[in-house]
Amino acid sequence: MAATMATASTAVVGLGTSSLSLSSRVSSPKTTSLNSAFLKSPVRVRNPLVQAHASGGKFTCFERDWLRTDLNVIGFGLIGWLAPSSVPAINGNSLTGLFFSSIGTELSHFPTGPALDSPFWLWMVCCHLGLFLCLTFGQIGIKGRTEEYF
Repeated sequence: MAATMATASTAVVGLGTSSLSLSSRVSSPKTTSLNSAFLKSPVRVRNPLVQAHASGGKFTCFERDWLRTDLNVIGFGLIGWLAPSSVPAINGNSLTGLFFSSIGTELSHFPTGPALDSPFWLWMVCCHLGLFLCLTFGQIGIKGRTEEYF
């Protein structure tokens, strides 16, 4: 028992210049800091996923305004699609005119929906596909210009 106490009270050399001893730790409440080239400086560990004041402190994968809505894109895209689709190029009728007249035809027998072979579906798909393409390319073009991609 005495031999164990003798070895426990001897100084233990720690990393760098600090030495630890059981008797000094018991007598003084101060904590001993270890200094070494292997230990980094005491820096606060930061979570890389947490962003200050972003989304109320919650982790998000996208920016808050990821769509970057711009009313210019909607306005110019709608005009950019309605103008060429209103040109009478299909047997003297325009694509927009054919779509609107097919809506009127289908509403004339309202409780029943349009048949699968109705031309309404062709005009609806063509009009919406053209409009969505025009809006998508408008978003790419206007945002690409304002963010200086090209």
